[in-house]
Amino acid sequence: MQLLLPDWRNAPDNVAAFTTMRQGGVSVAPCDDGQGGGGLNLGDHVEDDPARVAENRRRLRSILPAEPVWLTQVHGTVVRDAADAGGAVVADASIAHRAGVVCAMMTADCLPVLFCDTAGSVVGAAHAGWRGLVGGVLENTVAAMRARGAGDIMAWLGPAIGPQRFEVGSDVLDAFTAYDAHSKTAFAAIAGRDGKYLADIYQLARRRLQQVGVDQISGGDHCTVIEAHSFYSYRRDRLTGRMTSLIWLK
Repeated sequence: MQLLLPDWRNAPDNVAAFTTMRQGGVSVAPCDDGQGGGGLNLGDHVEDDPARVAENRRRLRSILPAEPVWLTQVHGTVVRDAADAGGAVVADASIAHRAGVVCAMMTADCLPVLFCDTAGSVVGAAHAGWRGLVGGVLENTVAAMRARGAGDIMAWLGPAIGPQRFEVGSDVLDAFTAYDAHSKTAFAAIAGRDGKYLADIYQLARRRLQQVGVDQISGGDHCTVIEAHSFYSYRRDRLTGRMTSLIWLK
């Protein structure tokens, strides 16, 4: 099993986190590993064989302190305390302040953001597609962590669709600039295609985080669409698997 570890500096020793990649599972095409082997698809809603997904989740569970708290993600802005949530709970972010409670977010182009405070007392995970991002899912996660006593918060931007591949329409540009006119710098007009832009979801996320006082931000240097051997991508393949980003307190 290949794992992508956050590159944040000075993270507390009692915080553990990673994002899964395509390798190390038993799923077959179109949820394979991109190289002819078994894929580690963790999504149970993508037309994969349920038995294969169960085996992939069993392999993941073997390296975790507890079963991940799986949420029903809907591109929204709701944040739940993972200790009180369950698999039927609709939310796009979760936090944890007790050791061994594993926050988990599934993605396949949307941006996963992992959080911890520098004291190692609270962690969080958010699923930020553009709708959730413009709606405030990151700000809501930070607020929920602070309500649980978090001090200085750091964030890691996990693998998402990169700025060379994230084509959007003017509706997306308008949604972000209505909130923050300066976010227009994260959009590049596509020559010869009126009303079409390439958006930098990493830059947009950094702006939103900085506006609520989160300045220690790392990651944001992958593209799920381009790196086909490492990551699933809905934009690239449509029918495909899901990675999971996880974080917990030891």
